Amino acid sequence: MKNNAAATARAKKIRIFLMDVDGVLTDGKMYYLPGKGSELVEVKAFHSLDGIGLRLLNQFGVVTGVITGRESPGTEERAKSLGMGYAYQGFLSKLEPLRQILADTGLKPENVAYMGDDLTDIPVLKKAGLAVAPANAIPEVKKSAHLVTSREGGVGAVREACDFILKSQGHWGTVMNYVETAHWPAIKKDPMKVVRESDRRKK
Repeated sequence: MKNNAAATARAKKIRIFLMDVDGVLTDGKMYYLPGKGSELVEVKAFHSLDGIGLRLLNQFGVVTGVITGRESPGTEERAKSLGMGYAYQGFLSKLEPLRQILADTGLKPENVAYMGDDLTDIPVLKKAGLAVAPANAIPEVKKSAHLVTSREGGVGAVREACDFILKSQGHWGTVMNYVETAHWPAIKKDPMKVVRESDRRKK
């Protein structure tokens, strides 16, 4: 990922980092394993590199969250374990979750970084202050992005974006001090707002 001066200026304003899941936090593959009886359970694989980056963003006051078109207990658990503030699941149309999150936080679109890889992500990418695409994103998404990572989703693309934001905001020296002293701050465990589209339809 090349350091882009315009993207760096945008990254300095970021206070919340939102992202899609499949193809961004994962490589996009979905595995179905036997559950109870004849039930099949969807399984996703997440990368540990991304986890450290997202936790560091939280440490420096950048809220994180996911907006995904699919509902998965695994996604919810991963988001919770990383201290994310928001987990919106089952939303193919992602603008409404974005509006709700902005209203909840009092932030402006210029304070939002969003990372996506497919067509459903483009409306949010166009609103975001910093639009990021992983290397595996479709061409239309890359055209809407201010930044394209060198890594693909599920293998460290989110970590690249996290590091870019941290460096742009001048936090990298503190991060390296954590490394040199082997003194890592305690993980923040704020409550996570979970919204499932299937639950909303039941009401």
